[in-house]
Amino acid sequence: MKKNKRFIPIAFPEISGNEKSYLLNCLKSSWISSKGEYIDRFEEDFARFIGSKYAVSSSNGTTALHLALVAAGIGPGDEVILPDLTFVATANTVKYTGAEPVLVDVNKKSWQINTRLIEGKINKKTKVLLPVHLYGIPSDMKKIMEIAKKYKLTVIEDAAEAHGAKVMMGDVSFKMAGSIGLMGCFSFYANKIITTGEGGMVVTDDRKKADLMKMLRDHGQDPGRHYYHPLIGFNYRMTNLQAALGTAQLERIQKLLNFKSRIAALYTNMLSKVAGIYFPEIPAGTEAVCWLYSVIVDKPYPLSRDVLIKKLKNRGIETRPFFYPMHRLPAYISEESFPAADYLFHHGINLPSGYNLTEGDIKYICAVIKSFSK
Repeated sequence: MKKNKRFIPIAFPEISGNEKSYLLNCLKSSWISSKGEYIDRFEEDFARFIGSKYAVSSSNGTTALHLALVAAGIGPGDEVILPDLTFVATANTVKYTGAEPVLVDVNKKSWQINTRLIEGKINKKTKVLLPVHLYGIPSDMKKIMEIAKKYKLTVIEDAAEAHGAKVMMGDVSFKMAGSIGLMGCFSFYANKIITTGEGGMVVTDDRKKADLMKMLRDHGQDPGRHYYHPLIGFNYRMTNLQAALGTAQLERIQKLLNFKSRIAALYTNMLSKVAGIYFPEIPAGTEAVCWLYSVIVDKPYPLSRDVLIKKLKNRGIETRPFFYPMHRLPAYISEESFPAADYLFHHGINLPSGYNLTEGDIKYICAVIKSFSK
């Protein structure tokens, strides 16, 4: 049997702009570590894009979350509410602070934290609501902010996968995901909408929190007194090289978002009539972005999600299952029931969404999926 030589990866970065030029500038200047012109520039440009006053870069999205939680004063004895279905970093960073993550099931249709279940998890120890805009789909931030106000809780958004997603917070005004709570956290890993290879960012309108996070990411060093460390901090700094990449990426972010929107529209159009392929319900008053194009595989589609993944792999198509729900991981094992998260975990699949995708690639992927439905 002749082996299929075609390979379509799940993700692929687009680095055809000023990335090389800016990186060469860093090399020529010798500023290749955690100081240099591109760090300030990237932070300022990203804050402007998101619509926040301040942005604090970090070494990755996980450290961005940790910085935000520490800056919010979270520590032992506190509880942080977050969705059961998310990447493990969301829960891990809560543990880093000594606090406890409290898991809430998700909405089966939108895949986001089920806001109807949040209040049942709030007690005197609860300090933070940590919604995740999973797969680029915004959570119900209106309701989350209402709950936070009612119980005097801090909201920190995990927007790692949602660069450019929007939520209507007023009658007509949209706000970017990540700019709604006290702080919003982003990842720039290589498969994200824009990338710095590795890297993260926290955005906020609170100057004191921004200044504190800048100290914390630099070993807790006082910015006015070299080698004086009044705080126990971390080495969470972004390099000038990473920031140079990010600056170039951000210059083209609308073009990149438009590309993602086009591939999402193509997938939806080609798969919409395939029985057993289901799409997420985008909440009213929101604009999702396509990080990884994701669908649910269920009856009457004749193959299970896992079998479909194997068959697509044999045809040179890389895919991924949805994240493990937190309650299924050894560190967060729970006897509590999370039926929606479990359902999505067993049936969800991420399809190729890289910037190297052509319309022909998408037609091929969809044709293969359709061929198994007959």
